[in-house]
Amino acid sequence: MYEYSIYRIREEIANHYYHKSDILYRFLKEYEKNKELLYLHGQFLYITNKFTQKKIELYLNKYLAKTISYITEQSKIKIFNEKQSITLHLNKYCINFRCESLHDAEEFLFPVLRKYDSLLFVIGNQHVNYGWISPISKLNTDHGNLVLYSSR
Repeated sequence: MYEYSIYRIREEIANHYYHKSDILYRFLKEYEKNKELLYLHGQFLYITNKFTQKKIELYLNKYLAKTISYITEQSKIKIFNEKQSITLHLNKYCINFRCESLHDAEEFLFPVLRKYDSLLFVIGNQHVNYGWISPISKLNTDHGNLVLYSSR
């Protein structure tokens, strides 16, 4: 079983870091290890948007393939068919999920999430595997002076 985390990234940050996803990956991993550091926490809140379970459920109802079902238990959603399943653990700023293969996520979950928000960043929790859930259609070229995080 593989574990992944999905983050909703603000458009301004996504525009600037789309082709620098390794920096975004390193920042998110560092934040996960050191959530108690205020400067990391503040930057994390700045670059991410919240997930809402109710809205995710609405999108599952509307866009999930007819051969796939889901059930909800508090902050968990299990998506399944006769052979495969994915369990989502929803937090305000992150969705954690487990699956047998990323192919399962691509078949069950990602098509719905692409309609929910195209600026989603996925990282592997036990291995170095990360990327955007979908391509950015148009990049904003005015990046200003954005800095994702600074050294201590």
